[in-house]
Amino acid sequence: MTASPTSDVSSPPRLLLVEDDAAVRRALQLLLRARGYDVRAYAAGSALLADLDAQRQAVVLIADMKMPEVDGVMLLRALRSGGWQGPALLITGFPTPQVRADAMAAGYARVLEKPLIEHALADAVDRLVAAGGDGATTY
Repeated sequence: MTASPTSDVSSPPRLLLVEDDAAVRRALQLLLRARGYDVRAYAAGSALLADLDAQRQAVVLIADMKMPEVDGVMLLRALRSGGWQGPALLITGFPTPQVRADAMAAGYARVLEKPLIEHALADAVDRLVAAGGDGATTY
């Protein structure tokens, strides 16, 4: 089944941002909104997993690796098992070879190291959105 966004064609692409650190989450949300994106921000992966409407309309996932309950790798695996196929970026302060391998195995397109360089994150998101076509998610 293919989900199509319910908003009009001129709506900005929707990003899903999952980061447990409130200050980091807010800063990233402001940065990405300033670039023209509709950012849905969550403090926990479980909150995103419960928001099916946001998942259906999302173009890109940006998730922190280390979070309570559901880490970034588990989050993307859960979204994939539910049918979400959008591209994803993992952000982490601990970019070990194992974290990178786990992220790539789960389906992350890229791993970015914290502290984040704003333009690197914004450019990575822009590239994923551009490559993602119209942003419709296939279930």
